[in-house]
Amino acid sequence: MLGRILIVCLAAGIVALPAGGAGLVLILPGVTYERQVQYTRHGPVVVHVMTAPRPGGQYELRPLLSNNAIPGVERLTAMQRRTPANTTLAGISGDESVAGTFFQSGVLQSLPVAGRTTIAIDAQGILRIERVSVFATWAGAGQRRPGLLLNQQPGPNGASLYTPAFGPTTPAGVETVEAVIAGMPPVTPNSDLAGRVVEISPGSGKRIPPDGAVLVARGSAAGRLAAEAPLGATVTARFLTSSLPAGVVHAVGGGPTLVRGGRPVFRSGEQFSVNELALRQARGAIGQRADGRILFVAVDGGQPGYSTGLTNYELAQTMVRLGAATAAGTTVGRATTMASEGKLLNRPQFGERAVSDALVISYTAPPAPK
Repeated sequence: MLGRILIVCLAAGIVALPAGGAGLVLILPGVTYERQVQYTRHGPVVVHVMTAPRPGGQYELRPLLSNNAIPGVERLTAMQRRTPANTTLAGISGDESVAGTFFQSGVLQSLPVAGRTTIAIDAQGILRIERVSVFATWAGAGQRRPGLLLNQQPGPNGASLYTPAFGPTTPAGVETVEAVIAGMPPVTPNSDLAGRVVEISPGSGKRIPPDGAVLVARGSAAGRLAAEAPLGATVTARFLTSSLPAGVVHAVGGGPTLVRGGRPVFRSGEQFSVNELALRQARGAIGQRADGRILFVAVDGGQPGYSTGLTNYELAQTMVRLGAATAAGTTVGRATTMASEGKLLNRPQFGERAVSDALVISYTAPPAPK
């Protein structure tokens, strides 16, 4: 049913008058969607709001990875269609490339970006907005070597561990030595991950074993890897995390922090450019109300006469107005997408773009009575 909705936000120059919008629509059991229109002195702004129950029971707040692998991109609508028959998904897009933490079901698949927020979900359904750092090392027959990366290209004299989350093979590289390690467990933080070297040689494109990993080194690190991880040797990797709360099940990179303690955050001190913060454009965010309900918000932008978009602080104010006690950004720019059950809900500039990850609420229907 069509309604008349208007939003007031005097600090952002928004005027309180009746406006066109869409009333609440039930899109999944317990999950509602609403299209709101804000009339501002800069032009109209269309805000898409999805509200979901507190995670728990039949509801899970979790990340999706495009094509189930770190490289590459996929449309959010396509990601949602890859789901079991008894499960339905609704949510918002993440970045156009994996930029920061990706932590799924207790397994670390991508490292956080220094100076940016990690959006974490714990086992009690609480949204945790944290700055997470990781100190990672590897060791063979010699001393423990710092600076280990995860599923990303190593630096000129660095090393990176590639796990099955990256895909079937390691990427093309220059002047690398690669050690294939069998029996190395998935990357769980703050534990020793040991495996046996079953192949080591120069060159790239090694097959990543499903029950192991490949340690890739360049430059001076390549010489150390060749000397300290011969065939048959045990190699141990360790990823020590700080500020990742106990009990976290899933996490993705995001930011900036928008709401803390029910108040909008003007300066989060995170590593984002002026353009990312100050331009009025499309934006995505996730938040949690004090009662535990989850807010997904997608703001259309870059379309004068339809929706100009918001600045980062205007988005923070919008999240507070919607009742968020805590919130963080998920996307900046034209990749901002909201979808439910594989159907697009917002109106991105130039249409839906492929992204690397997403955050969704997953609803699993109870089994049919026998």
